[in-house]
Amino acid sequence: MSNARVVTMHYTLTDESGEVLDSSAGGEPLQYLEGAGNIIPGLEREVQKMQIGEKKKVKIQAAEAYGEKREDLVVTVQRTQFPADAKLKVGDRFRGGSDDHSPVFTVLSIEGEEITLDGNHPLAGKDLNFDVEVKEVRPATEEEVSHGHAHGPHGHHHH
Repeated sequence: MSNARVVTMHYTLTDESGEVLDSSAGGEPLQYLEGAGNIIPGLEREVQKMQIGEKKKVKIQAAEAYGEKREDLVVTVQRTQFPADAKLKVGDRFRGGSDDHSPVFTVLSIEGEEITLDGNHPLAGKDLNFDVEVKEVRPATEEEVSHGHAHGPHGHHHH
């Protein structure tokens, strides 16, 4: 039996300038399975120390969040590698493969037949600030542990 826990929390993510990048406020809280890599490591470690009902501001360094920017993930490919009818523009994002874990690339620039792509997470290299409020903590079920993620209150479903 594992002692993994499922944590339900509300959060607001802001960058260094205070701009809100992501938030669960006004919507469903985030639920995650501890130790399964569902959320960034730095945040998970901080939340682990919190009690139900506790609110906290947490600052996560880039390395503990989405990692430092990696130059080797910036690549230039030929236009011919895309479908002929693909309408690409700078800022477009797409998966580099068909499965859910394929890296997501962002189009950085388009110069003639050459397209520069960035496989870094958009938040790579950034320190992140989280306002967190822990709503609920409960032991994870065997099924959740074996599946590697929390199951919501509405029974089991995979997207």
